[in-house]
Amino acid sequence: MRLNGPVTTRAPQIVIIGGGPGGYEAALVAAQLGADVTVVDRDGLGGAAVLTDCVPSKALIATAEVRSGLYAATAQGFRVGDGVTADLAAINSRILALATTQSADIAAGLAAAGVEVVRGTGRLVDTSSVIVEPVPGDTANPAGADSRVLPADTILIATGATPRELPDGRPDGERILTWQQLYQLTELPEHLVVVGSGVTGAELAAAYLALGSAVTLVSSRDRVLPGEDPDAADVIEDVFTRRGMTVLSRSRAQSARRTGAGGAAEVVVTLSDGREVHGSHVLIAVGAIPQTEGMGLAENGVALTPSGHVQVDRVSRTSARGVYAAGDCTGVLPLASVAAMQGRIAMWHALGDAVSPLNLRAVSANIFTDPEIATVGYSQSDVDAGKVNARTVMLPLATNARAKMAGFDDGFVKIFARPSSGMIVGGVVVAPRASELIHALALAVDHGLTVDQFAHTFTVYPSLSGSLAEAARRLHGSQT
Repeated sequence: MRLNGPVTTRAPQIVIIGGGPGGYEAALVAAQLGADVTVVDRDGLGGAAVLTDCVPSKALIATAEVRSGLYAATAQGFRVGDGVTADLAAINSRILALATTQSADIAAGLAAAGVEVVRGTGRLVDTSSVIVEPVPGDTANPAGADSRVLPADTILIATGATPRELPDGRPDGERILTWQQLYQLTELPEHLVVVGSGVTGAELAAAYLALGSAVTLVSSRDRVLPGEDPDAADVIEDVFTRRGMTVLSRSRAQSARRTGAGGAAEVVVTLSDGREVHGSHVLIAVGAIPQTEGMGLAENGVALTPSGHVQVDRVSRTSARGVYAAGDCTGVLPLASVAAMQGRIAMWHALGDAVSPLNLRAVSANIFTDPEIATVGYSQSDVDAGKVNARTVMLPLATNARAKMAGFDDGFVKIFARPSSGMIVGGVVVAPRASELIHALALAVDHGLTVDQFAHTFTVYPSLSGSLAEAARRLHGSQT
């Protein structure tokens, strides 16, 4: 049988709603695999991770470390003099410029890959089309004033999350703030009250303390960082209090209100037991809620959790055929690296490329306090609960020669290994730049290395990584 004319194959049409890490990384993969890709972006490429969260907060923390490092240098023989004052207007101007540049770099990368970016808000018409509606009051895209329907073979939801607010303490962007609003401040808060002692609250409390603000941290739990390694959390809380932070444990914030006006304005945070905490500003860091409302998800068969998160499997599929989801809107693990991997996995799976399901046990994470806390694999709570049979070695860094030279002794390394094989299944590092040190343990966990294989690899002397090898050596002979 002879066909009339050439046979043409249409490129798969991919529509991605959300331009954050889950969205733009998915777009790059899909374009590489030959798909026709459109990203619907409302807030700016890079999403909250680049524009209002990860990049700005870590830039602020890095800046704060410069100031705290100058004071730490006095222990090594330097004289600081009258001190160093933080110019918050200049600091935040630099941070916002950095975020804008990063967003522009992402846009350039997508354009070079042939990805179309449409500014607007995306909503499912059905599982094979997305309607894009203009953002109300959007002056950046006056030409895009009309709605547009995009056909799709595959749809990826990557809309992220937004800060949760206190019911009786709505942010005003001036004195009562979410973490996305901090970078509009031009003067350093005299006294910052941070409500919430999770990762975001702890990181930003530490940063503002280092910049020179008085800080009160309100924690509803019995310690800061309640979801993290307990030994690591104890170190951080001890450092916080020694450096002058006030930590109010088992104290749940009920409301936040602004009083006074002008330079006399202050905030009052009322706790559930009736106590009041007074400050110049308050940061609300009590978690995030997924941005999935009004997107036509449930109406089109996409199952949501009671919290509004999109339910996905390990290859990022939702319950609706042809619809995938990635990032904080899924509630899997609120990390930019996980969002990016979920997005990549979704496209590999949708377009028929080789793919391995998401493995959360191989994910390394970091908390950018001072010192940092980095983790990978199984945790202390997993070991204590019997989820994994593992031996543990914890080695303080106070005896490490490089740590002594740098003038710090707060921190440790901890390794979890199976007793039968010596295979490394998890680890914790509490140290400056723990985010860099954890990579060696992440490789060990991901590739199933034993403590002997890990310990027999040369390390530099003196180095902090030497303590990782030493901890592994102490687990030699753990096989039974």
